[in-house]
Amino acid sequence: MAFGTLTALPVPAPRTVDRRVAGIAMATAPLAGLALAAGAGVVVWLGGLLGLPALAVAALALATVALATRGLHLDGLADTADGLSASYDRDRALDIMRRGDAGPTGVATLVLVLLVQTGALAGVVAAGAGVTGLVVAVVASRVVLPLCCTRFVPSARPEGLGAAVAGAVPVPVAATVALTVAALSVLAGFDPAVAWWQGPVASLAGWCAAGAVLLRCVRRLGGVTGDVLGGCVEIALTATLLVLSI
Repeated sequence: MAFGTLTALPVPAPRTVDRRVAGIAMATAPLAGLALAAGAGVVVWLGGLLGLPALAVAALALATVALATRGLHLDGLADTADGLSASYDRDRALDIMRRGDAGPTGVATLVLVLLVQTGALAGVVAAGAGVTGLVVAVVASRVVLPLCCTRFVPSARPEGLGAAVAGAVPVPVAATVALTVAALSVLAGFDPAVAWWQGPVASLAGWCAAGAVLLRCVRRLGGVTGDVLGGCVEIALTATLLVLSI
């Protein structure tokens, strides 16, 4: 379920999908992120070999991640932006998010977020830490999924992906996943172009940024949806890349 939902990899469907399976899928989301980062990392490495400009390499790497996720999280970001900007009425906002077509706010949000992501990653690539930074950012941004699926966050709807995963990850499991990824991100410091503190601090910054978006969505929408989860992933990726580009 983790790889089939969060990536475009051709994996068999799970035999059963229940709360236990959904919880495990969200808890193992960083592993799916690692697979995505590996593919995009190859693009960064090849771009360096070919001498492509850092901005072009960054754009190609992010395009690879988007294609490998079927644009799932970007679509969620756009729908969430449209829903939050459309109305203070909860039901109307959720209805707009359910439609799936991107409105002006969603399009503007996508453009601005992708510009920031590309610019930040270009800075990381130019500093010689493109592969390292990309792995840290993509994996850390997927930690948002188990953190958003603990019992403290309700579902905004009685159906959909949000309802399937909301509250499905035990708090100790989500905390263990986050601490493990934060600890492993220290290894990024072995790259001469990355300071020892940047991996953990960048990861924490991404989670805090996603937490701010999540809090807003819970207040406005009553909980999470699949779109909100996707939007939180993209916001976390953006903030993580920004810190890594310092």
